[in-house]
Amino acid sequence: QVQLVESGGGLVQAGGSRRLSCAASGRTFNTYAMGWFRQAPGKEREFVASISKSGGSTSCADSVKGRFTISRDNAKNTVYLQMNSLKPEDTAVYYCVAKWTPYSDSDPGKLGYDYWGQGTQVTVSS
Repeated sequence: QVQLVESGGGLVQAGGSRRLSCAASGRTFNTYAMGWFRQAPGKEREFVASISKSGGSTSCADSVKGRFTISRDNAKNTVYLQMNSLKPEDTAVYYCVAKWTPYSDSDPGKLGYDYWGQGTQVTVSS
């Protein structure tokens, strides 16, 4: 089992940047693929980005491609979401997610996550 704690949210102006972090508990972080989802007010939760357990494969939603980058540091049990060129429509609660993948180093994309963090609010002002 893994517990996820996000940080780095806050208020940022349009065009600005923000880096979210997600710290995971436990000693088996490198057996989990990780990802980020977000949910804006009145909208469904949507996939943002994901990364395989080694960090060798990543994917992201078309809406953030070229602006957001997911990465991880397995020595620090942490996954990051670097967000650049932020837009008001990026305003949402951002959730860190984990999927146990002990036998595969594939990137799960938007599917099958076992654990979710509590979320961190990102607000982009115009």
